[in-house]
This record gives sequence, C-alpha cells and structure tokens, in this order.
Amino acid sequence: MEIANIHEAKSQLSKLVEHAMNGEEVIIAKAGQPMVRLVPIHADDSPCVGGQWKGRVRIADDFDALPDDIAAVFGIEPQ
Repeated sequence: MEIANIHEAKSQLSKLVEHAMNGEEVIIAKAGQPMVRLVPIHADDSPCVGGQWKGRVRIADDFDALPDDIAAVFGIEPQ
C-alpha cells in the first residue's frame, strides 16, 4: 500500500496511477490523514444508463401532497 500526501500526489500522479493500475492500493492523504483511494476503472465499471422504466411507471398527481394526519403529527398546517 502506498500512501502519498497531496503535494507528492501532484508531482507524481503518473507514477501513482501506474501503481493503482497494477493492483496496488494507493491512498492520498492530507496532513497525514487518509482522504481518498486511487483505484482503476475497469471496462465493466461503465456508468449506468437510465430510461429502462420510461413509460412503465406512473407517479400519482398527489405524490408530493402531505396527508393531513401526518401533517398534524409534525405540527404543520394542513394544505
């Protein structure tokens, strides 16, 4: 495991990326406190694509309306 402070990470980023790509754990710290972990992105880590449920889900017109009994519990004026 390699731990690098932010200043060192700035000047040696290419080396740290190479270490992470080779499977080594790379931690970047600030003032000695670990802050982030540098990890490689693999082909199967591609971002999710939305829209699969389009046309299949309906949101009720009163979805955002707070029922009077629940509003009363929280001391909110009924709408």
